[in-house]
Amino acid sequence: MPTRRPFLPLRCLYALLALALLGGCGADAPREAQKPRVYVQQVEVVPHEANATLTGDVQARVQTQLSFRVGGKIIERRVEVGDSVTANQVLARLDPQDQRNNVSAAEAAVEAEKARLKQAEADLWRQQKLLPKGYTSRSEYDSALAAQRSAKNSLAAAEAQLASAREQLSYTDLVAEANGVITERQAEVGQVVQATAPIFGLARDGERDAVFNVYESLVAPEDEVVEVALLDDPGVKARGRVREVTPTVSAQSGTVQVKIALEDVPDGMPLGAAVTARITAGEQSSVVLPWAALTKKESQPAVWRVGADDKVDLQAVKVSRYATGEVVIADGLQSGARVVIAGGQLLHPGQQVEIAEQEQKP
Repeated sequence: MPTRRPFLPLRCLYALLALALLGGCGADAPREAQKPRVYVQQVEVVPHEANATLTGDVQARVQTQLSFRVGGKIIERRVEVGDSVTANQVLARLDPQDQRNNVSAAEAAVEAEKARLKQAEADLWRQQKLLPKGYTSRSEYDSALAAQRSAKNSLAAAEAQLASAREQLSYTDLVAEANGVITERQAEVGQVVQATAPIFGLARDGERDAVFNVYESLVAPEDEVVEVALLDDPGVKARGRVREVTPTVSAQSGTVQVKIALEDVPDGMPLGAAVTARITAGEQSSVVLPWAALTKKESQPAVWRVGADDKVDLQAVKVSRYATGEVVIADGLQSGARVVIAGGQLLHPGQQVEIAEQEQKP
């Protein structure tokens, strides 16, 4: 019986033909990659007045953390946040049983030492009477004298222990150090606390500060007069001078804290009130760019600068401050430089770009 040849379906022939056609197309030259299209802005260094309206709050000049000087369980709390307190007012109490036991033990020790001293003094008196008559020895007299002095010193030590125990008992009452307002509470009744653990925050009565977080470029010189107004009622105002500027910049916000010592604070501007102030740091040469122009070079702010051949490179810059919708550049750019202000998200150094016709973001 003759062997049958394998049958090749017609559709397989079509597939082979299509593969041959595709293979022939691979010989064509690849198309040139499309250049990224960006919008640019020509840099102009101009005098820029750094000023801003800041929002802060009124704080006490002196703020104290109040804590117990002994550990124990809180059995009573007498004040809430916002309450006004007076000096020596009791704010909270600890369970005093342990301290009372210590006082009782110290009192018993004092009574025992008093009895011992009385006995030693009686022995010494007898030795003083017998020694001139020769009825006792000098050594026995010296021993009685030493015992009397030891008993006296022991009594003094016991009385000191008693005074310390009574003082420890008084520490179970947490009292206000001065007149003021309770600003925070960090413990509740029933909680066991250690000595020195913060229980209350106390803002003392007296001098007041308006505290603001300010960008470094807006920091006003010390002693400059600043007008502070209540946020809810701008008609309530107070004047003050810059008293303190923190020497370090916050890593989280990039700002420094400025404290303005207020003078003649009106009644309508209590502790914690939100206030505003306008600070002007004078004119300085700067470049103002949109937010979208800013990127990062390693850990520094940077922008994409366009060269004469339309190739881009990263230029590190120094940011003076951030404003609404724009960023103020203090250093790193010169007048006439072209900077990418839109379309720079996927660029890389040395890449050639296509510049939008109007060179402005629509």
